[in-house]
Amino acid sequence: MGGGLITRYGARSPLMIGPVIAAAGFVLFALPGLGGSYWTTFFPAIVVLGFGMALVIAPLTTTAMTSVSGKHSGLASGVNNAVSRTAGLLAIPVLGIFVFLVFSGGLDASVQDLDLSPQAQKQLEAEKVNLGGAEVPSGVSDETGVEIQRAIHESFLAGFRLAMFIAAGLAVASALAAAIIIEGKESTVEKKGQPEGKTVPI
Repeated sequence: MGGGLITRYGARSPLMIGPVIAAAGFVLFALPGLGGSYWTTFFPAIVVLGFGMALVIAPLTTTAMTSVSGKHSGLASGVNNAVSRTAGLLAIPVLGIFVFLVFSGGLDASVQDLDLSPQAQKQLEAEKVNLGGAEVPSGVSDETGVEIQRAIHESFLAGFRLAMFIAAGLAVASALAAAIIIEGKESTVEKKGQPEGKTVPI
């Protein structure tokens, strides 16, 4: 699908529209609360995000490969792949820091009124690194345990939502970058020698 769009509209339009659709997918990931059916919560977000990324991948690769002369196409491909993998490696720990900070702060605020023992507080503090998989400290009452479990889930959800909003913002930023940096099809055709005034509509 992306390849056909490049031929018809050039790379600029898909690289502007695709990230905006992907950003909408990230926002949809942030909307569900606790509970609910997978098909009505996260599945629509996956479909929208997947559609947006489908518009991005082929145009992005094509832009990287055609930005240099033919003899350097291998180098361009290598740089493109290296940047993609480096971004993935950085995104996970960086977003993880934000998720942990929100999770930790939210959990502390939620359990401060539960009058936990020092031992229970210490156990809960040690469990924070597990994020949503954190376990309820031993020795607390069933009622308190339910409150702590709910606090864990709500705090993790808050951190997850922040990560999704950050990802949506970055996707929109990439669309703006494409609009500024990448030339439209009209400009590309004119540079190849087509007389002025005979441009291909976008």
